[in-house]
Amino acid sequence: MRLQIKNFALTICALLGFSATTHAADVVAPTGADRALTVTDFMPHKATSKEFNETWSYQFVFDNGTRAFVNYSLLNVPGSGRKIGCDLSFWNFKGKSYAVGRQYPPERLVASKEMATIDIKGEYMLQNAPGKGHRVLYSADKGGKFLLDVTFESAVPGMVPGNGVWTYGKEKFAQFIHIPFGRVTGKIAYNEDTLTVKGYAYMDQIWQTAQATDMAARTINFSTSEKTPMHAGRISLTNDGQLMGYALFNGPQGMKVAIPAKIKEGGTDYNGKKFPKTTLSFEWKNSVPALVFPVNKVLQKASLLDKIDGWFAKKAMKIAAGGEVLFYRGRSQNGMGKKIDWAITGVKD
Repeated sequence: MRLQIKNFALTICALLGFSATTHAADVVAPTGADRALTVTDFMPHKATSKEFNETWSYQFVFDNGTRAFVNYSLLNVPGSGRKIGCDLSFWNFKGKSYAVGRQYPPERLVASKEMATIDIKGEYMLQNAPGKGHRVLYSADKGGKFLLDVTFESAVPGMVPGNGVWTYGKEKFAQFIHIPFGRVTGKIAYNEDTLTVKGYAYMDQIWQTAQATDMAARTINFSTSEKTPMHAGRISLTNDGQLMGYALFNGPQGMKVAIPAKIKEGGTDYNGKKFPKTTLSFEWKNSVPALVFPVNKVLQKASLLDKIDGWFAKKAMKIAAGGEVLFYRGRSQNGMGKKIDWAITGVKD
């Protein structure tokens, strides 16, 4: 039980880059020109350190009001070595929420560049290159029977700034937005309840060279419910208020990479130290319209501890994650009159 808790906590830490300490270093941006993504970007990257970890992340917003969040990770678990972590959570599945996480040895993951597919036991699969025809399969039987099997009917092509790698001190963080917006169809199920679904989705991939590094105080994800005009991306704030990550903007002149210059909460510079409660506004370094949306109405506030039974297990989770990890998720209207789905994640203030 203790190993499972630590593994799940480390998967989340790998995805978000949490740390409770301060890192005195400057963020160095990626090198190279903005470019389209390739199958090579999508494939697992070579581990360059013991603590190297990589995550493929999906956010599905279905037309029936249900949402699904899926993460596939490769990471190092102290005392156990390299592992695969797979987790799925449903929100508002017939009015209820469910979550499951599984862990496997790394040899269970088979990546084929020729087939553009990442397969784990035949039960978890990222099939075909991200884009039209990309399929996501998650099938698990643990605390209930879970199934998500959806395929992208269309997808706006992603882009990345240069090599997509930020440097922060001795550590490196990479981000690839493969699908900023795509329409999906398929089915989801919990136990005997099966729903045919359609909706839209966002997908990105990150890797970093350390577990629970001194990298991020808060991470903000957002995706617009229409493909144009559209802002979609993931921005992380370091403990000293520096910015990493990027977004994509699809406007009248086509797709542009948006590098963050400043984030404000209301009219005050936001450094990520606390969860925002009013309005977030993003300013970009290039000619991309500012992004503004309110975050005062939260649809879902969740804690990782909600999924853990027992005092000892909860304590172990808090130690592994550096505190209680909270998720604030909501839907607002941005300054362009479009619906935007957002998630703000970080260790409790």
